[in-house]
Amino acid sequence: MKLRTKFASATAMTLLMSGAAMADEITIATVNNADMIVMQELAPQWEEATGNTINWVVLEENVLRQRTTQDISTNGGSFDIMFIGAYETPIWGANGWLEPLNDFADDADYDLEDVFQLVRNGLSDTEGNLYALPLYSETSFTYYRTDVFAEKGIAVPEGQPTYDEFMEMAKAAHDPENEMYGTCQRGKAGWGENMAFVGTLANAFGARWFDMDWQPQLDSEEWNNAITYYVELMNNYGPPGASSNGHNENRALFKDGKCATWVDATSAATDVKNPETSSVADVTDFFKAPQQVTDKGTGWFWSWALAIPASSNNKDAAKDFLKWATSKEYFQLVGETKGWVAVPSGTRQSVEQDERRLEAAPFAATIVDAILSVDPADPSAQPVPYTGVQFVAIPEFQGIGNYVGQQVAAALTGQQTVEEALANSQNFAVREMTKAGYIK
Repeated sequence: MKLRTKFASATAMTLLMSGAAMADEITIATVNNADMIVMQELAPQWEEATGNTINWVVLEENVLRQRTTQDISTNGGSFDIMFIGAYETPIWGANGWLEPLNDFADDADYDLEDVFQLVRNGLSDTEGNLYALPLYSETSFTYYRTDVFAEKGIAVPEGQPTYDEFMEMAKAAHDPENEMYGTCQRGKAGWGENMAFVGTLANAFGARWFDMDWQPQLDSEEWNNAITYYVELMNNYGPPGASSNGHNENRALFKDGKCATWVDATSAATDVKNPETSSVADVTDFFKAPQQVTDKGTGWFWSWALAIPASSNNKDAAKDFLKWATSKEYFQLVGETKGWVAVPSGTRQSVEQDERRLEAAPFAATIVDAILSVDPADPSAQPVPYTGVQFVAIPEFQGIGNYVGQQVAAALTGQQTVEEALANSQNFAVREMTKAGYIK
């Protein structure tokens, strides 16, 4: 393949010119999703070109976050590259835990300006220092089965439906005797799992995490309305065992034809609409994530990216891999070997405007428009002191979000009431925010 030969030679020449005399082994901690599986399949080309080798540590999403957070905060040095997101990157970078990547801005071949500015901003600190390079970016929207909607006579919304209307869609489509569930939503506890969906749901119901004085608002009427809705939706029209299902589990259910609707990451569309990997590729379409009392914060913003811990002993090799794995050439390599529908979405303007991409994935422009419409600085109907749609961009959020996710999951399974879950969440958040000095 010409692309492989050209890029592999360029990569090898770069290392030779830099005086790299010995090969390195780099350790990469990553999540077990479709895009990273593809990267693992293609990475031997980089290994062959450079002489370096890769030790892949592939983890479930919640476990990945736990392992990488513990390692980087203790300067553990276990990993040379971490797959992290738009929440951790600015915080860890400001703490000095990540290697700055500002030099990529001066690399004409890499062309950092080709990466959407919203995405670059999300992976930079307040001073504009870049700490991670994106593989893909996303917001959330609704996947739905066109054949099921047609069979059940469910009207497809022309704009953005309300969650009340969405409940009616799920009810009409629900047919558990034939293993067709009205909706599949995240139930697995975690700030980046169930709380990704629940956070945007709460926004739609007019809720906020904190008021302008950083006082937690988790026992508010708005949060109660949102979680009550969530529990009713999932228990009446969701699959059994929903509290164990995160993004990957729901993606598998949807691709296997078990779900009529699914509100989740736009990045999964490249997998769901790929006939090589999905049984419902030809009968899936999309509409906006629902609103309720407001349309603010109803679709999240996220980037999955590659970053180098400051504790890495193989920074040069790690940087070379980052350059390869997030370059224009890499995206083209994915398109030419896996199909252009499988190319990671929402990151590079040139990729999203490529005719091959648009022909294979006509929905690509819709995804980009949805991502660029998100405003992390204005996520709520009420004033808030923070940025972030499905998360709050402060270090304390990880612990608070995980705890709230556990309480919401317990309410979903009936272990406690919604009121108990939110009261526990409020008490925990007040304690943590007081300890951190936000509440005087």
